[in-house]
Amino acid sequence: MPDLDKSASDAQKSKDFGIGIPMETPGFFLKGSSHLNWGMKNRLSRIFNPKTGKTVMLAFDHGYIMGPTTGLERIDLTINPLIPYVDCLMCARGGLRACIGPEVNKPVVLRCSTGATLLKDLSNEVIGVTLEDALRMNASAVTCQVCIGDEHEKETLDNLGYLVTEGNRYGMPTLGVTAVGKQMVRDSRYLGLACRVIAEVGAHFVKTYFCEEGFEEVVAGCPVPIVIAGGKKLPELDALTMAYKAIDQGAMGVDMGRNIFAGEAPLAMAQAVGAVVHKNEKPEKAFEMYKTLKSEQAKA
Repeated sequence: MPDLDKSASDAQKSKDFGIGIPMETPGFFLKGSSHLNWGMKNRLSRIFNPKTGKTVMLAFDHGYIMGPTTGLERIDLTINPLIPYVDCLMCARGGLRACIGPEVNKPVVLRCSTGATLLKDLSNEVIGVTLEDALRMNASAVTCQVCIGDEHEKETLDNLGYLVTEGNRYGMPTLGVTAVGKQMVRDSRYLGLACRVIAEVGAHFVKTYFCEEGFEEVVAGCPVPIVIAGGKKLPELDALTMAYKAIDQGAMGVDMGRNIFAGEAPLAMAQAVGAVVHKNEKPEKAFEMYKTLKSEQAKA
C-alpha cells in the first residue's frame, strides 16, 4: 500500500487526477454508465435528468435511525408538498408506503439498510429490504450506507456488495452512501478513499459530503456519479453556496433533506436548489430567488 507509506501531503502531490479532462460516456449521458443494461440506464435516467445530467434528490429517510426528527414529525405534511419541485425521493419503505401516494410519479431511491439507531453504533447494520420488495415498490435504485474506517467497515461493505450483486440480477442500480467513520475527518483524502472503494465494489452512484479543499479530486477519482449530502441544517445562502461549489467541481446532484424540509420556506428552497443544480444559477441569485418565492408563498 504505497500511499500509506507516505505522508498525506506527499501522497496527494504525487497523484494525477486529470482535472479538467472529463470522463468519456459513449452512448449514454451519465458518467460510468455506458456499459450498463437497458433497465439500469432507464432507471438512472429517471433519477438523473437526461437534459442536464443532474439530479435534486429529496432525502427523508432520517426516521429509520432518528425516529420523528425535527421537520419530519409528519412526512405526509412535510414531504408531499415538496415532491413537484424535486427529481427523486430517497426514503425508507415504511414512510414511502404509509405517507406517499402511489399516484406520485417520481423515482425512488429506497433505503435498504437497518439494524442500528442513534442509541447504538450506526455502523452496525444489515440489509433489511429484499430486491424483490424494492421492485414491488417500483424503486428506481436501492441504497445502504458504507462506514469506511469504522468498526463495522467490513459488514457495511458486505451489505453494499450484496445489494449490487442482487441489483445486477434485476437491472436495479445501487447508491452507496459514504458515512464518516468515528476516527476519520471529512477531507478529500478520506472522502476520495471512501468514494472510490464504494464505486469499485460496484455502486452505480455515490452519495458523499462536500469538502472545501480537493473536492474536484474526490469527483475525478470516482468513476461513477457523485451526489452530495446536504448534511446538517445550514443558513439558506450557505446551503446554496455548498451546492453550487459541489456542482461546479463535478458533482452530478445533491441529496438534501434538512436543508430543504427543515427551513422556514421549504418550497422556495427546493426551487432555489433546483436552479443551482439544473441551471447553474449562482448562489447569490438563487438566494434572491428563494427570498422572492418565500415572500410570495407567505402571501398566498
